[in-house]
Amino acid sequence: MNKLTKAPADNHAYSSIFQGTGVEDFKKCIQHHLMSFQGRDPDRAGDPDVYRALSYALRDVLMEKWIKTQKTFYAGKMKRVYYLSLEFLVGRSLGNAIINMGLMDEVTQALEQLGYDLETLRECEEDAALGNGGLGRLASCFMDSIATMKIPAYGYGIRYDFGLFNQKIVDGYQVETPDSWLRLGSPWMYERTSFMYPVQFYGHVTPTTDTDGRYRARWSDTQIVMAMACDMLVPGFGNDHVINMRLWRAKASRELDLSFFNAGNYISAVESKVKSETISKVLYPSDDISEGQELRLKQQYFFVAATFQDILRRYRKENDTFDDFPNQVAVQLNDTHPAIAIPELMRLLMDIEGLGWERAWNICVHTFAYTNHTLMPEALETWPVDMLGRVLPRHLEIIYEINRRFLEEVAIRYPGNVRKLQEMSLIDEGPVRRVRMANLAIVGSHSVNGVAALHTELLKNYLFRNFHEMYPERINSKTNGITPRRWLLKCNPALAELIGEKIGYDWVVALDKLRALESLAEESEFRQRWRQVKLANKKRLAKLIASTCEVTVNPDTMFDIQVKRIHEYKRQLLNVLHVIHLYQRLITRPDEPAIPRTVIFAGKAAPSYHKAKLIIKLINSVGAVVNNDPRVGDRLKVVFIPNYCVSLAERIMPAADLSEQISTAGTEASGTGNMKFALNGALTIGTLDGANIEIREEVGEDNIFIFGMTAEEAEYEKKCKSRKPWQIYEKNSEVREIIDTIRGGAFSSGNTELFRPLVEDLLSENDPYLLLLDLESYLRCQRQVEEVYADEDTWTRRSILNVARMGKFSSDRTIKEYAEEIWGVKIGERN
Repeated sequence: MNKLTKAPADNHAYSSIFQGTGVEDFKKCIQHHLMSFQGRDPDRAGDPDVYRALSYALRDVLMEKWIKTQKTFYAGKMKRVYYLSLEFLVGRSLGNAIINMGLMDEVTQALEQLGYDLETLRECEEDAALGNGGLGRLASCFMDSIATMKIPAYGYGIRYDFGLFNQKIVDGYQVETPDSWLRLGSPWMYERTSFMYPVQFYGHVTPTTDTDGRYRARWSDTQIVMAMACDMLVPGFGNDHVINMRLWRAKASRELDLSFFNAGNYISAVESKVKSETISKVLYPSDDISEGQELRLKQQYFFVAATFQDILRRYRKENDTFDDFPNQVAVQLNDTHPAIAIPELMRLLMDIEGLGWERAWNICVHTFAYTNHTLMPEALETWPVDMLGRVLPRHLEIIYEINRRFLEEVAIRYPGNVRKLQEMSLIDEGPVRRVRMANLAIVGSHSVNGVAALHTELLKNYLFRNFHEMYPERINSKTNGITPRRWLLKCNPALAELIGEKIGYDWVVALDKLRALESLAEESEFRQRWRQVKLANKKRLAKLIASTCEVTVNPDTMFDIQVKRIHEYKRQLLNVLHVIHLYQRLITRPDEPAIPRTVIFAGKAAPSYHKAKLIIKLINSVGAVVNNDPRVGDRLKVVFIPNYCVSLAERIMPAADLSEQISTAGTEASGTGNMKFALNGALTIGTLDGANIEIREEVGEDNIFIFGMTAEEAEYEKKCKSRKPWQIYEKNSEVREIIDTIRGGAFSSGNTELFRPLVEDLLSENDPYLLLLDLESYLRCQRQVEEVYADEDTWTRRSILNVARMGKFSSDRTIKEYAEEIWGVKIGERN
């Protein structure tokens, strides 16, 4: 039994908060839910049945605490925070709920007495993959921290029927299949049929005037889709605070069109229902066709419109006017996806509530805050004016008026500066006129934050330079963080237990307490136990690789891991070039000392991102050659683990020796994978990009491997091209050998055309990600990695120090900064 589940009674951080919920109680509750909820004979129930019964039993306890939590919000007349995100990458809920509720011992014993194993039951749960990557996972970490810190808040998003696609690897290629995570339902979700709101689309706007002669608009002849609330409960750790994510599901405004049905046209009778409910079917519909773009716009407005009806319902319970709205409501826009909320609130305040423009705008700006997550201008969301005007005609009118008034301010501030007017306008007057959602979010918010120190400086000095000049106090930095509950306590229980045994358990809610590990790094016995934990985690991952990839890997080799979304700027291709270099060294210089490595990749490429999918093919093709070459043996293996998701990450992170964080400097806003790996004892090899810079500051330059250009140097090379990739290719024989091997078809059965697009990009002067310009530095740095890894004690000491110095990167710290500096809400006292 993990000692962390039975901490000393005086340890407030891990004492059970649900007194009276004992082993017998759980056994009875599980059996009750098997019979009454599922109609199953407890003597004949299988693992999936018991998983659901256990989940329902825990949900009962959570609901009781959620009701009490909501009552404290109302009794204290607390300001509420509304976190709007199109993505929540939740993963699995069962293990996290048990840990946060402090019920591991009771649940484990109850299941054992019933003849079931908790770990087996946890595998029955489908990942709730309601997000694409870091953005959605960050949102879920934030929900955990908000609940743990007892902040009155809600998460709002969409309950997608199909999450991020399931990924299969067929002949080395990514193949996408639907992720029907709800095919058996979810015991963690409440469908709230009593909370159903109409959402309008299309129609036309009729101008009117009110009794005071002020302009008003009537939006009529619209198509109506109903938004039904679905709640997922989020328990705080070691307290009785339970909040919820409210995810909206699209429902038809009427089930059947009887006029069609009575005429014998059944298909037309249900067509409207099917079209309406498509809105919440799929996460990120393909946006390379206009129909997909329009559906994505409708998704964004759908969840925003429903959310604000819910916010106003809650606000009106205690308020008759909107005078106190910004003092009672804080809305955080997680990227530009919910930015349509700004004209939506303006519409509600003016057209429905009768407020004038100036008063409504003042409320909006003081209510909204915007988090930016990208440094690449092409990734900033825009919408065609024609499309937005057709789908949301009233909102386009309001955006035009916001823009007119804003540009008047710009013209007064910068008289005669036409370029600033063009760059800062909410409308891009290109061949296809488009609404710039980032500009709208900046103008309509009182706070705009980056997610790492470097990212924020680049926002101020480059991407949003004009806005920073105009609003010098508006842009601020909130470095991302991760929840230590999921990303150490839950995913790496053996390491968590070792740490807890030595320094106690307060670090679970105060991650900077890990600093106490620093002195232990000098103890040989502790280092030995540290290595034993790492080896056990590597053996567990090796077993998974054998079963899913049919590749046998040696846990005694260095596990060199890069897992994240497959994208050119994240430079998985750079990693592959190094793998090819290692392979060539082993073949041409077999007697040269080399550290045995297992290089592990995982991640999904967007279905329409053909270059990223070709990189996946190259990884698998290189692996097929390397893994089957008898001259190599266990000295080098290459593995691509399919279908990367949160639950898979929880197995991968604890097993890593080396964490690859190698994006082109100036492209990664922050990253949180780098934090998760380091918190689990991996050493980082990376560029000075995103949060890598702050990780280096915290762990020390000796405990991280840094290579490549800085963001300033990368920007200079993009503009001036002082070094040409082909020059590097010609002068460096190692680089030339790597490129020629790919180009010659060594990894494509002699096919010289298959990977030609990748080779051409590598040698192009216009490669925006500068791979060859960083490759030489990367190869040298990897040699340093080998030298350090060869010294077992030195590597372990640095691993311990990485964990000890990760306190800054807790999402608790991040949320504390949001609460105090942006939202203006108080953090609750822990029990």
